[in-house]
Amino acid sequence: MKNIHERQDFFFKKAKKEGYPARSVYKLQEIDNKYRLLRSGNFVLDLGCAPGSWLMYIAERIGPMGKVWGVDLQGIRIGLSSNAKFIEKDINDLTSDDFNNVNFNLIVSDMAPNTTGIKSRDTDMSLQLVLTAFEIVKQHLKPKGHFLFKIFESKEAHDFMKDLRKYFEIVKRHDANASRNASKEFYVVCKNYLGTKS
Repeated sequence: MKNIHERQDFFFKKAKKEGYPARSVYKLQEIDNKYRLLRSGNFVLDLGCAPGSWLMYIAERIGPMGKVWGVDLQGIRIGLSSNAKFIEKDINDLTSDDFNNVNFNLIVSDMAPNTTGIKSRDTDMSLQLVLTAFEIVKQHLKPKGHFLFKIFESKEAHDFMKDLRKYFEIVKRHDANASRNASKEFYVVCKNYLGTKS
């Protein structure tokens, strides 16, 4: 069995070879292969998209009939296909006009805070980012749409997962193989949005 350093090196080299700016693309690929989140023709919102690996992968998967909007405070340095658009903006400032009043089949968030090393502060900041993303979900996710997000391990994160079961038919934790061993992050896959009235 490969040790963690060999595995990290493998994903890093694989990303460079395949033209992705970061190894994080293989986390999304793994989740998509297992849960089948992306389909041709989908409309997708990618929150915290820099440096752009997820944006590239999504654009490839949804094809020319789909459209993906990526949002981040940081700029990106990748070429975008015709079915992808980048918005350099704080997600708190997003409006419907930013994506032409579209509602989405899938909203993804790989956002993470600038960590301080203080666990309680870092996990709280991670949760706040996810809560902001969920507000966008409630406004712009289509019925039966999906939501995928990253969050840091904490009791509050698990409480939030339980709460999400009021809004989605399926809520599953996923620990990605491409995540670093020391990382406290995990992903949550939420499928089949029921809306906010349930």
